[in-house]
Amino acid sequence: MISHAQRSTHTVVQKIDGLTMVAPPRPFNSDPMLEIAEVNAGWIALVPFGFTRSGETDVKFGSDRQWWGERTEGIEDCIQRAHKAGVKVMIKPQVYMHNDWVGHMDFDTEEKWKKWEDSYRNYIITFAKVAADHKAEIFCVGTEFKLAAKKRETFWRSLIKEIRTFYKGEITYSSNWDGYQTVPFWDDLDYVGLSAYFPLTNDITPSVDDLIKKWRDTKKTLKKLSRREGKPILFTEYGYMSIDKCAWRAWEIEKERHKLPINEQAQANALEALYSVFWEESWWAGGFMWKWFPNGMGHEGYFDKDYTPQGKLAAKTVAKWFGSE
Repeated sequence: MISHAQRSTHTVVQKIDGLTMVAPPRPFNSDPMLEIAEVNAGWIALVPFGFTRSGETDVKFGSDRQWWGERTEGIEDCIQRAHKAGVKVMIKPQVYMHNDWVGHMDFDTEEKWKKWEDSYRNYIITFAKVAADHKAEIFCVGTEFKLAAKKRETFWRSLIKEIRTFYKGEITYSSNWDGYQTVPFWDDLDYVGLSAYFPLTNDITPSVDDLIKKWRDTKKTLKKLSRREGKPILFTEYGYMSIDKCAWRAWEIEKERHKLPINEQAQANALEALYSVFWEESWWAGGFMWKWFPNGMGHEGYFDKDYTPQGKLAAKTVAKWFGSE
């Protein structure tokens, strides 16, 4: 295993061809890995959610009221199933903040910050130990804490150091697409991780060629970032809804999805462009597409418009690129 201190920008031999598997509400009735194999995915990301509210310092997780797949027993079962099928795993704990976004999370006193750090540490260490016990290949130490990552460098470095005492896999952090420049601890990690929802164009159905052109400046910036940090870029999250204008501001079009028509071609074009731009770059490690519903479980009622490629034109696009490894 290459240590975080040894990894260079040009060590990516095989792309991480991953899917983020939505946690199922209950145990599986059939093997979810069979369907995943149809798109040639070699990796999955598992997300044991934690929960908090704006202004609160507690991170709640592991409740019996949570879906089975978000709790320890569900994560363990999914890792075992994946490894049995020859699929590698990233564990990516993620905090959901009611009526807000964790990127905005901030506290006005040191005491509150310390309370939050203690609670978050307990949450993260719990699942880092699951990752260690079951030999998950990558562990993601945090997701989209835009202000907290910038303001609490000492905490994050300490947390990463603690995890490395017992977890021997690779570690990343998932920055939002507009926050990676202010993350101060990339040098302690194995990958520069990004939630890659870069807004490209608000065209209804942009062509692949147009999208490739729109990626040009961002690609140059990310290549420079990889060179500066000495780490490959990993898209810890990326994806497009199957609706009009899907390559625009994802956080806005999600709210407008009920008004926007289904557009499978737009989704397929957006994914084709992303892979065309990055796949052959040695500094791009690959990524985890958001998202995949195992056995159809866990969707919120708008499957035909959601990010999943299942049963859509994009499934062929994904299978083609993932199968090229």
